[in-house]
Amino acid sequence: MSASIQTPSQVYVPFRAGLPPLIGYWKILWSRKTFIVEYSRSELRDKHFDSFFGQLWLILNPLLLSAVYFLLVVIIRGSSDSARYVHLTATLFLFYLISNSLTGGVKAVTGGQRLILNTAFPRIMLPISAVVIALFRFLPTIFVFLLIRTILGVPFSWQMFWAIPVLLIAIILSLGLAITISCINVYFRDIASFLPYLTRTILYLSPVLYESTSLSPKMLKFEILNPLFPILDSWSRVLVLGQAPETSSMLIALAWAVVIFLLGSYIFLSREREFAVRL
Repeated sequence: MSASIQTPSQVYVPFRAGLPPLIGYWKILWSRKTFIVEYSRSELRDKHFDSFFGQLWLILNPLLLSAVYFLLVVIIRGSSDSARYVHLTATLFLFYLISNSLTGGVKAVTGGQRLILNTAFPRIMLPISAVVIALFRFLPTIFVFLLIRTILGVPFSWQMFWAIPVLLIAIILSLGLAITISCINVYFRDIASFLPYLTRTILYLSPVLYESTSLSPKMLKFEILNPLFPILDSWSRVLVLGQAPETSSMLIALAWAVVIFLLGSYIFLSREREFAVRL
């Protein structure tokens, strides 16, 4: 009598929000790191950023924006100097790293609908790829900024190496924001239309068009509510003034970045199994 062959059956249960096994999840995510890089590069190639003129536009776009804002500051204040332009370019370049992470992250999941429906992979790879793309777009501006700094005769100092931990904090914040907004956009699609107004508001509330020293003490108390303020202020202090950042600013910036990253990751991981149904 031959034994009957039983075919495995799959049972679908109602979705319940909850975290997946994190150790296994992060191992799978780490094993897909090459895919994240190649996926990001393919997105850049799709937008022609791998060509000469694409690379040139990556540099010209923030330079033109900084020139426009610089003229605006000169018109409003009636005077300016080289240090103010260096501050404007430095903070504007870093601001657009975070802004581009948000812009790319908002449609990272909804834009990857076919990939999600046909392939099994950690969905958090999609907003991470959006931040990698923003980082690729940011890197050329570093060399442009250093060139501007040299031409304008701003002195260099060893304290400028503090820019590395400031940039790492900015990347953590960018990851947290991209992960959070990509999940929110699955449930509320109108957030993508509202995002340009949000980023523009944050730009005006951050020390980009002005230095933090120009604010009154009363206004500075409210800036603790802006996650970008201590990052951009520390970035300017390090790269423009050549000074070490304030410890309080670094701690506040790190706290904001870690909290947003952990909270956004928790929300994303607890809901990602529902994305296929929502899409």
